Amino acid sequence: MFTIDKITMHHVNMRMKNPFTTSFGTEQDRSFLVLEVESDQGIIGWGECVSSSRPLYIEEFTTGAWHMLEEHLIPLVLKQTFSHPDDLQEIFAPFKRNHLAKSAIEGAIWDLYAKVNGQTLSEALGGTKQEVEVGVSLGIEDNLQDLLRNIEEKVDEGYKRIKIKIKPGKDIDVLHHVRDHYPEIPLMVDANSAYTLDDIDTLKEMDQFDLMMIEQPLMAGDLIDHATLQKEIETPVCLDESIHSYEDARQAIALGSGKIINMKIARVGGLTQAKKIHDMCVEANIPLWCGGMLEGGIGRLHNVAVASLANFTLPGDTASSSRYWIKDIINPEVVAENGVVKVPEGLGIGYDVDREELEKNTVNKKIFN
Repeated sequence: MFTIDKITMHHVNMRMKNPFTTSFGTEQDRSFLVLEVESDQGIIGWGECVSSSRPLYIEEFTTGAWHMLEEHLIPLVLKQTFSHPDDLQEIFAPFKRNHLAKSAIEGAIWDLYAKVNGQTLSEALGGTKQEVEVGVSLGIEDNLQDLLRNIEEKVDEGYKRIKIKIKPGKDIDVLHHVRDHYPEIPLMVDANSAYTLDDIDTLKEMDQFDLMMIEQPLMAGDLIDHATLQKEIETPVCLDESIHSYEDARQAIALGSGKIINMKIARVGGLTQAKKIHDMCVEANIPLWCGGMLEGGIGRLHNVAVASLANFTLPGDTASSSRYWIKDIINPEVVAENGVVKVPEGLGIGYDVDREELEKNTVNKKIFN
């Protein structure tokens, strides 16, 4: 048992090393929230709200998440006593969606819970791995040679698979060039909902490229059209923006909407929901992998912990901190060596937060006690 005595919310702005382009647009400056939750025993848990400044990937955005946490979620948690992070499911149930905000505070309480119980976050979640395999996600490039150079660099670094972003007009020709240069690398594509069933001939063409999967080709939230598409193509469909809850995953499996699920902790509302979906996918023989949201180090460590669960059998997106940041807000940073990230052995998320770096990048802060 532990009581939440104090919560500090940090609004952080960090510039990525390089712009990252998807079908949504280009992002280089990341605006997100860090939650610092302190117990009555002085133990601190850390969570990250992996939002962006604009509601493009999902309906939430950073200033909206700040308001949701400040006005609604934090008051429900402050001064409350918990036996387990799962308790938050009932507490937060009256509030619809707002999964990124819920996940941020829930993640901090999971970290705190693990520390109180003398466990790593991986152990607290039931993780079984000491290391996780990771791939890398590469954005859309205007210059094809830049993309090929990026792939060569990441292949040489040992990443276990390469994911490239696509959209109409930046797909078949790009894949031909990539496969001409790299005929055997584990390769997948991510459309971020850029296509419709009117593009089914284009999507069928992708079968020739021996792809691991096509991630979220159709509309966010859709399950029915994805089921239609999966029947028409050989390449496995991987669902991302269509899975926001256990119920979404259950229905997707029942409909045959895809053969793989990309698990993003924040998108489904936190680690408790992620565990439930994981366990259902074990029974349904649906493999998982952990997707990335351009996280800072705290969110990155939560990803490593959840990816240590047994059914995360495909390489995730948790590349090295240095892939994205000149300096991350954790110490040490996450490092992928030959496509593998070791699961931290320290309590909770396993690494320390670099308070100096956090403060340097904080543009607003509020303390609740």
